[in-house]
Amino acid sequence: MGTPSVSVSLTEPELKLLQTLIYQECGMYFDERRAHFLQDRLQRRLKACALDSFYSYYRLLTSHEGKSELNSLLENLTVNETSFFRNKPQLDLFQKVILEELLHRKQERRDWSLRVWSAGCSTGQEPYTLAMMMADALAYYYLRNPLPFDMPFPKPLIPPPWKVEILASDINYSVLRAAQEGNYLEHHMEPVEYTSRLRYFDKVNER
Repeated sequence: MGTPSVSVSLTEPELKLLQTLIYQECGMYFDERRAHFLQDRLQRRLKACALDSFYSYYRLLTSHEGKSELNSLLENLTVNETSFFRNKPQLDLFQKVILEELLHRKQERRDWSLRVWSAGCSTGQEPYTLAMMMADALAYYYLRNPLPFDMPFPKPLIPPPWKVEILASDINYSVLRAAQEGNYLEHHMEPVEYTSRLRYFDKVNER
């Protein structure tokens, strides 16, 4: 079957089928306001698969052989926009108010664990930002609320007995792999202050 040379119209029943499938697979719902975006992404995948109808594409997605194509479609539907220290006002609120109160309450209960979930983490800048902010907050909190034992040397980024866990998730496997590598170009680092670069990053060649 040849690659379609013109755009294929998405009928209302086909839209409903694909909306339901995508929602069942990943929880993303494309209502009427986002139908144009969905159709644009579907058109791209139709051409890549050399199919001439959305229904044929739906049948491929729901077949055993179509699992890899379903992954490709879901990756095309995610925006993956991210950066270090993005949405600074919200991050400042988290660090200076929410986290401060949380640390105080947990120390009173002698609960030394902190767990944070970065949902939709993209290429990792958000969870790494949270890690830096939590390490800074703990260091500052420890100075004002010292614990009754000596700090090990060299000082760890997370002072004991505190334990920090950051869960980072995304439905896009390729951006998750990039997040796991934590390997960034210089222009990605522009929002990161010099002191944080020295404390939390290593430079290897141009990355």
